[in-house]
Amino acid sequence: MGSVGRGVRAFATVAMLGLALAGCAHHRGGRGKHAKAAPIAPARLATIGVNAYLWQASLDTIAFMPVASVDSNGGVIVTDWYVSPATPTERIKVTIAILDTVLRADAVRVSANRQQKDASGGWVEVPVRAGTVQKLEETILGHARDLRRASITG
Repeated sequence: MGSVGRGVRAFATVAMLGLALAGCAHHRGGRGKHAKAAPIAPARLATIGVNAYLWQASLDTIAFMPVASVDSNGGVIVTDWYVSPATPTERIKVTIAILDTVLRADAVRVSANRQQKDASGGWVEVPVRAGTVQKLEETILGHARDLRRASITG
């Protein structure tokens, strides 16, 4: 079974468990009819063309890199080449695409290009280190969730 199938099945299981637990709380002295639920920030916040939490988290995550172009309606951020002072013979360029107005894991896609200087001083494409793209996506998603939580606490 593919990862999408596993994800759908896992989501369905969690949703059913959540419904079951909600029913238990209602019948066993949980929140009454008049109790107020804690406010939850909307997962779908899109005053621009894409999810605003993912957009801001993406910009914050790559704030140390020079930005070449941004399209908030299309949800694309492209950086210029970034050279770390720690590794001056290597540079990286990142493209982030926000694919949805809902804050969810598959709504952000990161791609990266990496180059190293060769003996003649020119730049040569090399593979991006394993886990770099995934780590960037996880960082963006984590920060977006933090921004969403912060929006309800003030």
